Amino acid sequence: MTQASTIEARLASIERRLGVAEDRLAIYDLIARYGPAVDSRRAAATGALWTDDGTYDFGATPLSGSADIGALVDREPHVSYVESGCAHVMSLPVVVVDGDHARATGYSRVYVHDEGRWIVLRASANHWSFVRSDKGWRVQSRVNRLLDGNRAGRDILSLADDEE
Repeated sequence: MTQASTIEARLASIERRLGVAEDRLAIYDLIARYGPAVDSRRAAATGALWTDDGTYDFGATPLSGSADIGALVDREPHVSYVESGCAHVMSLPVVVVDGDHARATGYSRVYVHDEGRWIVLRASANHWSFVRSDKGWRVQSRVNRLLDGNRAGRDILSLADDEE
């Protein structure tokens, strides 16, 4: 192997690794935008995180489509949470990028203000699927299950083992 081909191979390796790192940062940023969007009740900003045909399954009837997902900010009990003071907080998830698709597994918590104190209303396990679009990375699906001792939440968390 010539010195020039060695340098080109090294540059190609660096470019691949940098691309994956940039993709992970973009996905972390996308997940981080969820809380501020829903807590400020911005339906368009919330919906824009998802693909047009994306889904959000939080244990009730799943929401389908970015417009429907964005509209969740105008539904109860969400409106009451915001009016009381709330914070949707995402953890740093395990993220795996595979070309134009990615997935992440992590935690979320919802804090609500109640009589001068903050309480954790929900602690959940989350599995996200992402797709690269012409608008950048977007959520294709999110599955959220309460960590209330039931198997569903633990099953989602076990997906992090598959993320290696």
